[in-house]
Amino acid sequence: MAKPVSIEVWNPCGKYRVVSTKPMPGTRWIDLLVQQDCRVEICTQKKTILSVEDIIALIGDKCDGVIGQLTEDWGETLFSALSRAGGRAFSNMAVGYNNVDVNAANKYGVAVGNTPGVLTETTAELAASLSMAAARRIVEADEFMRAGLYDGWLPHLYNHPFSLLPSLLVVMFTVYTLGQTVGVIGAGRIGSAYARMMVEGFKMNLIYYDLYQATRLEKFVTAYGQFLKASGEQPVTWKRAASMDEVLREADLISLHPVLDKTTYHLVNKERLSMMKKEAILINCSRGPVIDEVALVAHLKENPMFRVGLDVFEDEPYMKPGLAEMKNAIVVPHIASASKWTREGMATLAALNVLVCLFQSYEQEGLNTNGLVAAKRVFWRSGDNRLFAPSCSHWLHNFHLM
Repeated sequence: MAKPVSIEVWNPCGKYRVVSTKPMPGTRWIDLLVQQDCRVEICTQKKTILSVEDIIALIGDKCDGVIGQLTEDWGETLFSALSRAGGRAFSNMAVGYNNVDVNAANKYGVAVGNTPGVLTETTAELAASLSMAAARRIVEADEFMRAGLYDGWLPHLYNHPFSLLPSLLVVMFTVYTLGQTVGVIGAGRIGSAYARMMVEGFKMNLIYYDLYQATRLEKFVTAYGQFLKASGEQPVTWKRAASMDEVLREADLISLHPVLDKTTYHLVNKERLSMMKKEAILINCSRGPVIDEVALVAHLKENPMFRVGLDVFEDEPYMKPGLAEMKNAIVVPHIASASKWTREGMATLAALNVLVCLFQSYEQEGLNTNGLVAAKRVFWRSGDNRLFAPSCSHWLHNFHLM
């Protein structure tokens, strides 16, 4: 049996018990729950990733809803424990839900929500930042400077054993100023936002692959191309690829934005890495297992002009052996959504998910829900597996219709 976990309690006399497995940024999410007569218990255990046993101990004998994190394994064991405790709602503080067994949630009658929308631009910004950092070799330049190797400006400053490429200027010119191509795999909210940044910011042509046509993105690139042409500049273009392999072969810079499921596990493997250009740049801010990291390390070693920017890792928080030593890899610790505004927004949406699911269920049973201010601002769209919160203008996905 797991040891009791330490908690912080808000509104101890609240009627409904809602547990958060981690402290979350801001206080608005707490205020929303407290205003609806929820007792809020926040786990303060000094543990980065809670075990299943820890979470079961948190759930206890009575729990109406849980706000959890993407690092937790929400499957049969946890959903059965939550159901036994009378729980009706689980909210994942993330846009991805690969850590959630939705079938198990359905089996035990637990509604599941995530937090898309609010982190779209922030995540796209980091993907764009990694793209620029890899293309302009910012991390290497910083190390070069700190190592005391800078003797003064030279036309071929980076013609030095410390660096991977003969000239920083060559990288800048080949990637951005000659109408090169950015490839996007997964043109949903984040993928499309990233594409717009790269097309408008650096006048790159676009090739994308997605199961669904990204009509709004296509119209944006077309309109921007017409603007450039009217200004006497070379217009940008777009192309919807027939396959992912087509993107890998044609693009100079590729950013991955698919969901993680059985069909996208190791989507980028040894074979597909070999399809890419020798000087290509690969960015991943989606989920780590989308890339075969062992194959990636081998490819980086064999192709020193190939570069990668990673925010996520296959065995997070760990990296595969050899990755940390690769100078042509930029690695950051899963910070794509890490802005104050975004993380507070995610926490707020996570709390709203729980409130909506709880009180809709209670209303169906004829229970009193007086004072439901926050959840009244959120209404159910009949026939659509989504909830919409007008107060924050973002979709809340719900995978189980109660």
